[in-house]
Amino acid sequence: MNTTENKTISDEEPAVYIGTYNKYNSGSIGGAWLSLEGHDEDSFYEACRLLHSDESDPEFMFQSFQNFPREFYSESGFDSALWDWLELGEDDRQLLAQYCDAIGSDGLTFEQARDAFHGTADSFAEFAERMAADCGDIPKDMPSWIVIDWQASWDCGLRYDYATSEDDNGIWFFLNH
Repeated sequence: MNTTENKTISDEEPAVYIGTYNKYNSGSIGGAWLSLEGHDEDSFYEACRLLHSDESDPEFMFQSFQNFPREFYSESGFDSALWDWLELGEDDRQLLAQYCDAIGSDGLTFEQARDAFHGTADSFAEFAERMAADCGDIPKDMPSWIVIDWQASWDCGLRYDYATSEDDNGIWFFLNH
């Protein structure tokens, strides 16, 4: 756990360690961890100014960060999309992270992730079978002796239509646009 003068910050909470360039250049990393939760951009920077009120015009230095995507962080500030990300619930944050991993691009929005999301599965074959069933392409009365190679269905066709990302929960599927 990280602590500030007023609050303990959990290891799961999005937060940054805030010092100033003046202190750093003087040989000090003096600062504190500050939670991002419950702040908008203006209130966050006001909290930073209060934290470093011993300087007349502090130039903030964000020396470390935790529990938010790396692409939002830099030593001298944040991408403005961070404040939108903070408003998302945990499930939506995970969906966006998996989408960014699958597409391989920064600056993607939650709305894009939600629109492209086509579910999760434990395997590519399972996803191919579910897609065929959902589309009605498998007859309900198909004889049980007919075997379909669902992995080949994925490999030969569906994989070109979807971007994927894997985590401990399985494979995430996103429609390529």
